[in-house]
Amino acid sequence: MALWKFLEWALILWQLLDVQRGGESGAWGLQRGAITTEPSYLADCPSAGRCVKLPPVCMNCPLYWNCTYGKDVSFNCTVKPGVQCTDENKMEQKTFQITMICRFCWQLPPTEYRCKETTKCKTVQCPREYFISNCTTLEHVHCLGNRTFQKKMYCNWTGGYKWSTALALSITLGGFGADRFYLGQWKEGLGKLFSFGGLGIWTLIDVLLIGIGYVGPADGSLYI
Repeated sequence: MALWKFLEWALILWQLLDVQRGGESGAWGLQRGAITTEPSYLADCPSAGRCVKLPPVCMNCPLYWNCTYGKDVSFNCTVKPGVQCTDENKMEQKTFQITMICRFCWQLPPTEYRCKETTKCKTVQCPREYFISNCTTLEHVHCLGNRTFQKKMYCNWTGGYKWSTALALSITLGGFGADRFYLGQWKEGLGKLFSFGGLGIWTLIDVLLIGIGYVGPADGSLYI
């Protein structure tokens, strides 16, 4: 009988402990849920800084497009929830004005946006080759329209080949195709090697073509 009572009390105690642990884990789950629901833009918003210096992602501004292109224009803005900023007197501020130049994001100068480069085009080509790049406005820049846009850009990348090295090889070892081998043009290099530089004629032509930059790396990149 005593053993039965002991087991009954042990079972009750176990249930109480289980309920307590469940409550704690529930509270912890709620706490973690509250942390994860914090807006992602707050990581880019400096705390207690000047409101007019905030990045565009930290504010809501009703931008209208009927301004005069190239002229300064002011917009009334409010900070997003959770963002704290001040005015010039260090007083907390929720609404403020920003002044910017009236222009769309795709009309910005190249120093105010960032574009993805590509190596799938040839830079040494006439006429010069273009490619379509995806561009993003820099974080601190204000502009009208979409902050991501496409831009038609010149193919402009380098594979690490030096013009001075190619020219030196063409002058000294061009008769053995060293210049063409260096530029990755194996077929032309073998042709020069087995023809002794085209009996010297091909060597002289290559010195001229590499000197003026007409012959470049086989991968289509620019010299450095």
